[in-house]
Amino acid sequence: MSESQHERPAEEAPLLDAADGVAPPEDGAARGLRAITADEFSALDAVGGVRGMVEAVAPGLLFVVVYLATGQRLTPALVAAGGAAVLAVLARLVQRTPVTQAFSGVVGVGIGVVWAWRTGDASDYFAYGLWVNAAYLVGTLVTILVGWPLVGLVVGMFRNDGPLTGGPWSAVVDWRQDPVRRRRYALATWPWVGMFGLRLAVQLPLYWAGEVAWLGTAKLAMGLPLTALVLWLSWMLVRGSGAPREQPRPRPAP
Repeated sequence: MSESQHERPAEEAPLLDAADGVAPPEDGAARGLRAITADEFSALDAVGGVRGMVEAVAPGLLFVVVYLATGQRLTPALVAAGGAAVLAVLARLVQRTPVTQAFSGVVGVGIGVVWAWRTGDASDYFAYGLWVNAAYLVGTLVTILVGWPLVGLVVGMFRNDGPLTGGPWSAVVDWRQDPVRRRRYALATWPWVGMFGLRLAVQLPLYWAGEVAWLGTAKLAMGLPLTALVLWLSWMLVRGSGAPREQPRPRPAP
């Protein structure tokens, strides 16, 4: 698997990577939300490949492990998490591979580190992620309620005749003229609403209770594995939806 893969798999990373608008991955694999437009679905590719998984999981895992191993000392845990994120960027810079994913990880981890350091509360390392999930929950739900479901916009951008593959921008929204596709894309967006809502339902009580170890474990368990499952569900629901509708045959004149 090419190490130039750069789509972001991280749990709190933006749903659409800015790099996605530049060019597809060099190995042709579909990752992130782009995976729902692929002919074949690969869970490993969808979440960013092995390297992307390591970069996404390592900071949070190290934070919890070091925090517990040092007798719940906050500073070593923050140093370990921040160091893992920085090393990911440095490794990509040295290898001259795209740093989008690793750099976004540094930003997210950095916010968590600073937040927890300023408050002295280890639970606050995860506070930024909770806020981001809340924002995504509201955002994806709104796209359904206003009739512009997120999955439909993604399919419109990344399908063969979409703007990010050389087609016109009008292709992003032409599916709105088809009631069947609109319903299908709305249905395919609901799993994302459910994922963000489930994360908050499980992790917020742990955050309020100060259960750092359980909170970190829940974050990891409901990160990439749950994202891969939701991507697969969306892929299953939109399969074939990007194909143009068959035109009705004209009836013979009486």
